[in-house]
Formats: sequence, structure tokens, C-alpha cells
Amino acid sequence: MDLKTIIRELADVTIASVMPDVFIPGQISLNGSKLMIRDRSYDLDTYRCIYVIAVGKAAVGMAEALDRIIHPYVTEGVVLTKHIPEKHSLDERYRILPGNHPVPGNESVTGAKTVLGLADKAGAEDLVLFLISGGGSSLMTLPLDGIDLDTFRQFSNSILSSGADINEFNILRKHLDGIKGGRLAAHAAPAEQVTIILSDVVGDPLDIIASGPTVPDLSTYRDALKILDRYSVHNVFPEVIRDTLVRGMEGKIPETPKSGSPVFAKSNIFLAASNRTAAFAAAAAAEKLGFHAQVLNTRLTGEASAVGKLLPSFFSELQAPGVYIFGGETTVHVSGNGFGGRNLELALGAVRPMAEWPGCMLVTLATDGEDGPTDAAGAFVTSDTLSMALKLGCSPEVYLRNNDAYHFFENVDSLLRPGPTGTNVCDLTFLVRM
Repeated sequence: MDLKTIIRELADVTIASVMPDVFIPGQISLNGSKLMIRDRSYDLDTYRCIYVIAVGKAAVGMAEALDRIIHPYVTEGVVLTKHIPEKHSLDERYRILPGNHPVPGNESVTGAKTVLGLADKAGAEDLVLFLISGGGSSLMTLPLDGIDLDTFRQFSNSILSSGADINEFNILRKHLDGIKGGRLAAHAAPAEQVTIILSDVVGDPLDIIASGPTVPDLSTYRDALKILDRYSVHNVFPEVIRDTLVRGMEGKIPETPKSGSPVFAKSNIFLAASNRTAAFAAAAAAEKLGFHAQVLNTRLTGEASAVGKLLPSFFSELQAPGVYIFGGETTVHVSGNGFGGRNLELALGAVRPMAEWPGCMLVTLATDGEDGPTDAAGAFVTSDTLSMALKLGCSPEVYLRNNDAYHFFENVDSLLRPGPTGTNVCDLTFLVRM
């Protein structure tokens, strides 16, 4: 089995470990009318209505997996996602809607209004089951009064290109949007609420994942304004964005609900799977293939190209043959007009230093199968990649300056394209030494 085949097999097993049909039944079961979620029990016969609201890139799979367990009890559901599969097992009780990602659009607003419509139906005798996964921040968007969608899109594009990390971006979004930062939970109260989360954020901060629509918010308008001012040094943002945050800080717009709010009096939140789940599944799969395997870090962050330049230096410390795994999520400060994403940019940053490591490979993988706006999840880099590229007249530095990693790896036939996976738990980078 050649190295590329091994990596593809590892990628398949890794993604399978964080698919909803694995982690949902692994933690949720039904015994008679008793729904068990880990150590908590909910008697489904005691509720007037049971609503399911699923939002994110894994929304369809999560809703299907839950529906297989509680199918007879579901009253109504809304599923908001990026890719709607041609075939699924959800029946007419569910409305399945597309949202826009990575920048919100009209479908994101329609989806948000549909979700709020169902949440507002819930009363004190009802149960609302929220299924939240990565991508939800863009897929479900409802800008606050005074901010039109075009302005919100312009702001989102600017922040995405600024180098801000997901924590900063989502703190801003929570304070500019009427459905994020616990505000969806406020619409569902006083119903009993259960939130099941698939994490796509480093460290699994529950209030940041999908901008925490059903989770107590740990941040404030003051925090959001500080972040905006930090990035305003090098970026121009619409004036209404800052004005909205200032009005919020002055108490003219209600703060997002915090821990201790009555909104969360009947709410329980469960983290179902995360980047760590995938990283350790990858290690176990590598060991079954006969490799020594080790997870080195699941909090990898920083500027993608800089991280890519650094990671090959680990081979000097990792002298034994094996598969070494990093998990996390980097960022890209966009200054060019090329095409790519953070995983491709990380791999491109590694091309020149990897030339010094024959018999080794670096692989990047977005677990959702889509790196930014591209159809690739990442790329392979070996010691031969640089020489192949230079023969084609492709300088990695030139492509980096233009943020055009996709076309660089397309030229050297090293793109990894599993297609949309239906899950999302950040990114993985593999260092492989034969």
C-alpha cells in the first residue's frame, strides 16, 4: 500500500469516527419512553410536543441519527444546513432548508426566521432538542435591526480576510445577530431544552461553536467592541457595525443572555464529539495499519502559512517512523486575490521546508471536506513537491503572496478531495515518516 493510499484510508476512518450515525447512538438511547442522554433521562410521554431544530454542516446527519431513535415522538423539525443530500431518511415533519456558507445570504436569513418560528411555538409543556454543529454561524443569520444583509455580508467578508480567529469572529457575530449568543434559547423558553453539540472550535468553547445560539454567552458588547477596534487598525468596517456595538455597550440594546438567566433554567447542554475524537480515532487507525501513532496537539492555531513552515521541523524530533497528528484550526490573513483555504495555505507554507525530508509526508485535512470556498479538504506535501512545482514554473512563495494555494496544488496534482463529509470538527494535519 503506497503512502497516499494509506493517508486516504486514515482520512476515511477519521471522518467516520465523527459522523452523526456513530456519535449520536453512542451517547443517546431510548428505553421505552425514556430518552437517555448519557446520565440524564427524559420521559418523552410527559411532553405535549417534541421539536427538533438542527443547524450546521452536520445538521442532516444529526437529525437523521436522532430521528432513528425517537421517531414516533417527534412533532415537528427544522433542519438548516449547507448541503442537502439527494437522499435522506427524514419525513414530511421536517423542513430541510439550505443556508449560505461561509458568508451569510438570503437563505441564511430565511433559515433563521424558520428556526425562530418553530422555537416560538414551544411552551412550558414541550421539549426542544437542538442539534448544533459547525458552520451554523453563517448558515443561520438574522442581523439586528439597523444592519441590512448586504452590510452584514460586507462585514463578514472583511473579518474573514482580516486574520481574526473564530473566537473573535463569533463574539462579534453574537452581538450583531438576533439569533446567536443564547438568543435562540430565549425564544424556546420556557420549554425544556436539550442541546447536543458537535464542536468545530479549538478547545470546544460551547458558547463559540456556531456562535452559541442556545448557550449562555460569556462575552459582552464591550468585548465585541474591543475586538472590532483591534482589527479596525488595518480594515475598514461599515460604520453601522461599530455604532451597533456602542449602543449595546451603552445598554440601548439588550445584552445576550448569560449563565443564571431564566432562559436556561430548563436547559442541558452536551458536547457529543470534537476534534480530539477525530485525532485519536486517526491514531488508532494508524496503529491498526502497523504504524506507531501519536497525537501531539489538538490546539494548533496561528497563521496558516507560518504554521506550515514550522511543522516540518518536528521531523528532527520525531525520528521514529510513524504517523504524528495535530488537530486545531489556523487562520489566514488574505492580501491576494487567489483561491484557497487555511488547510491548503498551511500545506503551501510547508512545501519548501518539506524538501529537506525525503521519505516523509505532510497532509492537511478539513474534516468537513471543504477547505474554505474550495472543493478540496487539503493537500499532500512530500520532499518532491517543491521540485515538481519548480519544473512547472510554480514558485510556492508567489502563490502564497497571492493566497492561491488551491491552484498551486492543483498544478502538482496533490489536492485531497473527499467531498462534503456531513460532519465538521476543525482540521487535522498528519506528519508521516516512513
